[in-house]
Amino acid sequence: MGQPRVVVVGAGFGGLGAVHALREQGVTDVVVLERGDDVGGVWRDNTYPGAACDVPSPLYSWSWAVKPDWSRRYGTQPEILDYLRETAARDGLRDLVRFGTEVTAATYDEARRCWTVDAVGPDGPTTYEADLVVAALGQLSNPVVPALPGRFDGPSFHSAQWRHDLDLTGKRVAVVGTGASAIQFVPGIVDRVGALTVFQRSAPYIVPKPDQAYRPVHQRVLRRFPRLVAAERRAWFRVTELLTGAQGGHSRSGRLVLGGLRLAWRAQLRRQVPDAGLRRRLVPDDPIGCKRVLFSNDWYPALARPHVEVVPEAVTGLEPTGVRTADGRLHEVDVVVWGTGFAATSFLEPLTVTGVGGRDLHAAWADGARAHLGLSVPGFPNLFCIYGPNTNLGGSSIVNMLEAQASYVAQVARRIADGDARVVGVRPERYDAWDREMQDRLRESVFAGCDSWYVDGTRITTNWPGLVAEYQARLASVDWDDLEEVS
Repeated sequence: MGQPRVVVVGAGFGGLGAVHALREQGVTDVVVLERGDDVGGVWRDNTYPGAACDVPSPLYSWSWAVKPDWSRRYGTQPEILDYLRETAARDGLRDLVRFGTEVTAATYDEARRCWTVDAVGPDGPTTYEADLVVAALGQLSNPVVPALPGRFDGPSFHSAQWRHDLDLTGKRVAVVGTGASAIQFVPGIVDRVGALTVFQRSAPYIVPKPDQAYRPVHQRVLRRFPRLVAAERRAWFRVTELLTGAQGGHSRSGRLVLGGLRLAWRAQLRRQVPDAGLRRRLVPDDPIGCKRVLFSNDWYPALARPHVEVVPEAVTGLEPTGVRTADGRLHEVDVVVWGTGFAATSFLEPLTVTGVGGRDLHAAWADGARAHLGLSVPGFPNLFCIYGPNTNLGGSSIVNMLEAQASYVAQVARRIADGDARVVGVRPERYDAWDREMQDRLRESVFAGCDSWYVDGTRITTNWPGLVAEYQARLASVDWDDLEEVS
């Protein structure tokens, strides 16, 4: 059929990486629809104080766009965003992006054997036709603010929508949530605020972050000897695979890794929090590994400050002057910051996706999202979900997973371009077999004891149960027996 028309939704690591892989396969009729005003995805949107990555920079980057001059081991939000911008411009990816264009629906046209993609852009509603759709919305694109009774009259905002126009100096600030974002922005604002109340539903495990600034000599050496950049990347890959493997099963090595992390957590907690009562409130209820282990050197010292209070109670309602907790107490504050994370299990929302026979994708996922290889669903031909169900990680770089997915999708697009197929979908029996494998393996993993990973108490929809290397190997070459031509 010649060049397939490809629509990519999203211009973050996943979407831009998919475009690069498509072009490597000679597929060039590509348009990227991005609702924001720049590339970058979560790294464009999350600008809160202290925003940074918890994966070493040499690994949290594309293998085809290595950067020898990172300023520090763990990249900060501004530097990661600059990396995405510069790479997109240098690789010609930015030219394919239509900014300010939010996709609202994708509908498969059976008669014409193509997709119609509805979007609202700067000039109003627009419809695109595509032979292949790549949905790269990510798992961390839609912030969640809990629907609580009552109303707070002061300023409130989610950490992913930080109010830089609001001066927090001397203010009484409530922070709801103690996840990956909160452990970064709380230390970033603690010296400015007058009082800080942190509402903690469940304490996280916090271990030391082996961060450091890179000296100019380090950067010069890496620029001069590119093989060292690759060696550094491989070394960090092996290190992070240890944590990924520890969460994936109950092997002796996995238990040793988790045991070592628990010792590091306990030592840091005891060293940085002298008050025994506060230490008790900061002990997690879940086994280590249930949630992503978090890295920070300044979270516990921030909580130990005299003007900071940790409240281990759920927030149950809002009042004009503050927030009320499950114990009935009203906490009066001037500002509320929601560090309550993202709708990580609501894949592809808020898009309406309609496949063969008018099948609604979200209805098909009513009991939890699932996709073959995390990418495709029967009845939705030529539709691929980057960073889809069961592809998230607990310890390594998601960029490696995204690259594997992008390569797989690009191989399918190449086959379409060559005329060997026009419309392909995953065979239902392969889809079911993959899902059974995922759930069986996950029930044997650390996540099995973690209620927070389940949908309706039955399915784990987010995490991958194995090593990154296994996933890369399984997607390296398309098994065409998994797919069938859709008439």
